[in-house]
Amino acid sequence: APMIARRGLTLVGFAVSGIDRDGAQQLMLPFQGRPPDAIDAAIDRVRRRYGKAALTPAVLLGRDPGLEMPHLPD
Repeated sequence: APMIARRGLTLVGFAVSGIDRDGAQQLMLPFQGRPPDAIDAAIDRVRRRYGKAALTPAVLLGRDPGLEMPHLPD
């Protein structure tokens, strides 16, 4: 994780097939030593740009998200 510490996390991408939703696990990323507010702000930026469903905790995969309420811009 030294590169992440030096340059920051700029892109996470992957491709999958044949997913078994019963085996979903939330994995930890190497964010030790980073302020939680900075991580939350990065997550907020991704969700503003790509939508609320762009990042989802693994424990929520396969669950009905319910109705999504539209949000007005600040």
